[in-house]
Amino acid sequence: MKLDDFDYYLPPELIANEPSSRRDAARLMILNRSDSKNSEITVSDFPSLLNPGDLLVLNDTKVIPARLFGKKESGGKAEIFLVRRQNMDEEVWEALIRSSKPPLVGSKIILDEKFSALVIERTEESSWLVSFVGTGDFFEWLESHGEVPLPPYIKRKAEKFDKERYQTVYAKEPGAVAAPTAGLHFTPELLSAIKSKGIDIATLTLHVGLGTFMPVRIEDVTSHKMHKEWYTIPPRTVDAINKCKESGGRVIAIGTTTTRALEHSASHQAGFSAGTGEADIFIYPGYNFKVIDGLFTNFHLPKSTLLMLVSAFAGKEKIMQAYEEAIAREMRFYSYGDAMFII
Repeated sequence: MKLDDFDYYLPPELIANEPSSRRDAARLMILNRSDSKNSEITVSDFPSLLNPGDLLVLNDTKVIPARLFGKKESGGKAEIFLVRRQNMDEEVWEALIRSSKPPLVGSKIILDEKFSALVIERTEESSWLVSFVGTGDFFEWLESHGEVPLPPYIKRKAEKFDKERYQTVYAKEPGAVAAPTAGLHFTPELLSAIKSKGIDIATLTLHVGLGTFMPVRIEDVTSHKMHKEWYTIPPRTVDAINKCKESGGRVIAIGTTTTRALEHSASHQAGFSAGTGEADIFIYPGYNFKVIDGLFTNFHLPKSTLLMLVSAFAGKEKIMQAYEEAIAREMRFYSYGDAMFII
């Protein structure tokens, strides 16, 4: 498999720069792996595609305002972009730092009168380890001082409404620097309608990092290495999945991040089980899925690992044909765009 096998041309005007008027008003393409025709409904009608006994698994990670602005001790401006929390007991983070000159190890970036970032070391990935030193709760401070980290293909600055719309309604555990975007389409009313049909809903947490969206830079895609993303799967979710499988229901992952956590757990442990791990699994065509039976997902960037993941699940030819069809229908792409349900 070559990188160019996963390329396609997307007219720039089909990139969604803003969310739809309502979360569940987005269009939903239905791709059935056993059928050659792709149909379409709106996300609000998604419950009609589900059966009693099915199980939805959601990623309840919460996006943090990961972009911070401060000054070096020398007075120069510095921007910090949080990538990944390194220590769950202390505020040590992997971060990207943008400034006129690289910061010195041991120096501080002053953010305000409460918090500073101490530069610890340079990493092998050309990022930095920084420790946040200050008074008060760091996450509370971050909520009021950080900026929402919109993806680079959204060509505008983050606005007030992004703080709510670039977050799922069920977000609970802070730590992601990008949204699990498939979940952005769900509303409390839609989740209630799903439950009323006798469909169970379970959650896990995977803190989405930049690794999910890092471009593949080598032509042989099988040699690409994924960055690690921390996740935890609670016992209740494992029980719900086992019960669903035993009763003949379908385990439906809401998003590729949910998929990566489930499949990593099943691939790297002695049987699928509850617990915590670091997902570095790279799923591309030829992978044998062990947990999920259905996937609700957004449309993904050309040559991306996410496009390779959905190609592994639905088949590369089917996915590329579906993307061509979505472009012809002028569906909206990427984080704030429309969605696809693969069954």
